[in-house]
Amino acid sequence: MAAFGSDSTVNEHALAPVDSGFGAWSFLAGAYMVETIVWGFPNAFGVFLKAYLDDPSIAAQPHAASVLPLVGTLSSGIIYCSGPFIYPFTSRYPHHRRTAMWIGSALCWASLFGASYATTVMQLVFLQGVLYALGGALLYAPTMSYLSEWFVRRRGLANGVVFAGTATGGLLLPLIIPPLIRAHGTATTLRYLSVALLLSLLPTLPLVRPRLPEHRVHGPGPRSSENGVWMKSWTWWLLLAVNTVQGFAYFLPIIWLPTYASSVGSMSTSSLSLALLNGASVFGRIMMGTLADHLSPWLLAISTLGSTSIVTFTLWGVGGRDAPLLLLFGVLYGLFAAGWSSLWTGFLRHIARDDPTLSTTLFGFLLFSRGVGNLLSTPISTALSARPSSVIAHEKTGFDVADGRFERMIVYVGTCFAGAAVVAMVGWGGDRVLKRRSVAA
Repeated sequence: MAAFGSDSTVNEHALAPVDSGFGAWSFLAGAYMVETIVWGFPNAFGVFLKAYLDDPSIAAQPHAASVLPLVGTLSSGIIYCSGPFIYPFTSRYPHHRRTAMWIGSALCWASLFGASYATTVMQLVFLQGVLYALGGALLYAPTMSYLSEWFVRRRGLANGVVFAGTATGGLLLPLIIPPLIRAHGTATTLRYLSVALLLSLLPTLPLVRPRLPEHRVHGPGPRSSENGVWMKSWTWWLLLAVNTVQGFAYFLPIIWLPTYASSVGSMSTSSLSLALLNGASVFGRIMMGTLADHLSPWLLAISTLGSTSIVTFTLWGVGGRDAPLLLLFGVLYGLFAAGWSSLWTGFLRHIARDDPTLSTTLFGFLLFSRGVGNLLSTPISTALSARPSSVIAHEKTGFDVADGRFERMIVYVGTCFAGAAVVAMVGWGGDRVLKRRSVAA
């Protein structure tokens, strides 16, 4: 846990207040912008993928069609999976966090600017995929570690606002980038975006600052061994299980909903379905984060996971052939499913017992388990949609779209969310038993 010098009590009143004041809210605005930028570009890669596959000089290269989709997967998956490595580093060496953010910003800029000069598929994979992810991880991890310094009682709300940045980037960038590509081409668009990224981060990073004086903050000391208690917590392992199962299903509708919608309606329906999903995600993340400050996270998990399973089977599976119902599914999926990650702080508050160092480390593990699902979502979804299926007897329903190509995928997503909800019910029941025992004692 963070420790201070002997005169820390004297200067306690000089620290900015938590949960309120200009320092806290300006930090939250800056963290929201970092989230929007870091995750927005990977989520918008599908726009670039289409442009690359339409470019004969890129598409004609060996294995271009199978390798290029890895760029988007790697750019987000590496950021997710870096959690167990980079978050313990920022916890142990907190005075290096600011440096890491500036290095990460430089790498993100260099990746987009360098990709504008790329001429081969592997260059794009390295620059726009791997290098961007490394920069994004260095920029993102310190930002999240500062959040626990600025927010305590309203940490769930703060997490929800920050996570809403992902949905904002996923909503706005796919609308901004295509006109730029049509007017100027991919290379010039990437240069424009690299400059826009830099100009956005330069005024943002000064806002993303520590509340505690870093020159007097130390990483984990001799007491760090006590943090091993969390490894014996059944709450932690159930949370990790739910998070992993949710991650294996969450990304599939985001990837395939536009393709599915184009089989039902027009291209405008395809674009609108994803836009509505991302737009609803903004509200879903903030709503769940706010509720996590006041209600049981297990109870909220049951509601969001169970509701997602229901709307998947009913609105996507049964009613998916009807375009209005499909659009409604996009809205409700974004509202319910996207809010899950905003509940993390509600769980970690009890597991880490308000130890910001341990909370940051566990946050990294949650990112990693979610990242596994992110990385495997492409091969899983490809296998599920490889051939038409007939798992369910149906006639003229959403299961039947594209000759049943998406049937197994819909069943898989709905079942994963239902399974995660069942595990959450076990967690909720165990939590109630422990509370009753503590009251009786």
